[in-house]
Amino acid sequence: MSDYKFQTALRWIDEAHAQDPKKVQSDQGLQPYELFYSNKMSDYLARRDPNASELLQLAIRAQHLRRWEVPRDSYAKNKTGYHLWRTYLKKRQAELVAQICLDSGYPQGDANRVAALVRKENLKQDAETQTLEDVACLVFLDDQFEEFEKEHDEAKIINILRKTWVKMSERGHELALSMSMSDRTRDLVAQALAD
Repeated sequence: MSDYKFQTALRWIDEAHAQDPKKVQSDQGLQPYELFYSNKMSDYLARRDPNASELLQLAIRAQHLRRWEVPRDSYAKNKTGYHLWRTYLKKRQAELVAQICLDSGYPQGDANRVAALVRKENLKQDAETQTLEDVACLVFLDDQFEEFEKEHDEAKIINILRKTWVKMSERGHELALSMSMSDRTRDLVAQALAD
């Protein structure tokens, strides 16, 4: 029964991701960005924790659930606006995935746990929440960093790398340092870690 619930929930999460209007080119051809992102999250989870629980796997897959429906520019373009946007997204995405879990046959406690993971509750105290954060940081470094780096000055990029690094565990650090990176990215990471 658990496998059926899990596969049903994954299918519904992926069906939601498939509605993302933003498309990216990948090894599988043109696909919705959030579907690409969620698969990359699952791939990094398999490296970070090959024995991850079902609930963590669902939270990882749903971390950006229907994110495109609340664009960044719907909030003020400042630090406060960014934090309000992120806080709202975590709450909304947690509610959406909790409902998917319930509709897939998971009990309320399991749905609540997946939602708590998506909200990143108890980061640094909860091993599964820490794993989710590591995976999100790894995907940022692998998939989003080089584009992000083009939009900001070097001092801001180094500061963001430092903040990203602090959020990660030692295992996350090991995986990040073993990633394939451009020379420029590797240099920025080295600068961020130098102090």
